[in-house]
Amino acid sequence: MKLSAAALNSNIISAEKSRAAVLADLVKARLTALVLLTTFVGFYLGERGTVNYLLMLHALLGTGLVASGAAALNQLLEREYDAKMRRTAGRPLPSGRLQPATVMLIGGICSALGLIYLALLVNLLTSVVGAVTLVSYLFIYTPLKRVTWVNTLVGAIPGALPPLMGWTAARNELSGEGWALFAILAFWQIPHFMAIAWLYRDEYAKAGFVMLPNVDSGGSRTAQQAVSNTIALLLASLCPFAFGLNGKVYLVAALILGAGYFWTAARFARQLTAQRARQLFLASIIYLPLLIAALVGDKVK
Repeated sequence: MKLSAAALNSNIISAEKSRAAVLADLVKARLTALVLLTTFVGFYLGERGTVNYLLMLHALLGTGLVASGAAALNQLLEREYDAKMRRTAGRPLPSGRLQPATVMLIGGICSALGLIYLALLVNLLTSVVGAVTLVSYLFIYTPLKRVTWVNTLVGAIPGALPPLMGWTAARNELSGEGWALFAILAFWQIPHFMAIAWLYRDEYAKAGFVMLPNVDSGGSRTAQQAVSNTIALLLASLCPFAFGLNGKVYLVAALILGAGYFWTAARFARQLTAQRARQLFLASIIYLPLLIAALVGDKVK
């Protein structure tokens, strides 16, 4: 039986959407979007005077390629473990939608092109920071997840380097202001991931990942990490004001948001329940975009 033109077009569109969905899963589209957002913030705050939008575009494209390649190669390395967890079993490799050789090719090309692109069209320093991000994510953080819970602390490093890459793209230098942005994102991640690790501790254990809640039966160290890092984050978030990057509106926003994040972490520490963990996770995903809005909206000209 022949398909009508409309049905054929519908099938083609459906297949294209399916391929796009697989690619989005492979490059961890939401995580990559966060990488690009924080890179933009670093660039915007680092730019003196009029924003060089072409240079910003180059920085975002190169960083996006590196982030996409890292996400794909991470899934290649963890495909056997992802298959054991319900929350990751649907990824392209465990689900059989892509083959390892294809993922290796995509991940390798994206990573290499991204680093070369940054070196040629942005600056060498940003490419080097990108390379450090890639290597630490794939070859330090990823294998550590099966060895020690400290992987969460180590993983915060590559996770916090994108705003520093944005800063170096704009200024071609490593300075205190750029490291302050790095610190904000690094400290933000720990309570965020502690909440996730607490919620999915059984799945992580089943898959062979060593997360703090799996080795901290009482939860006291998990709670301590969540609370102490919200305090560190609150202090780090004051640095952009101290460096003169942002004004008093940002300062007030940072204090209010930091206090709210700390309060949610403290409640989680007092009651180590799934409900409190979800509230901490929700607080983390509310905190970051609001702080970013304050950073961008109250930049000192």
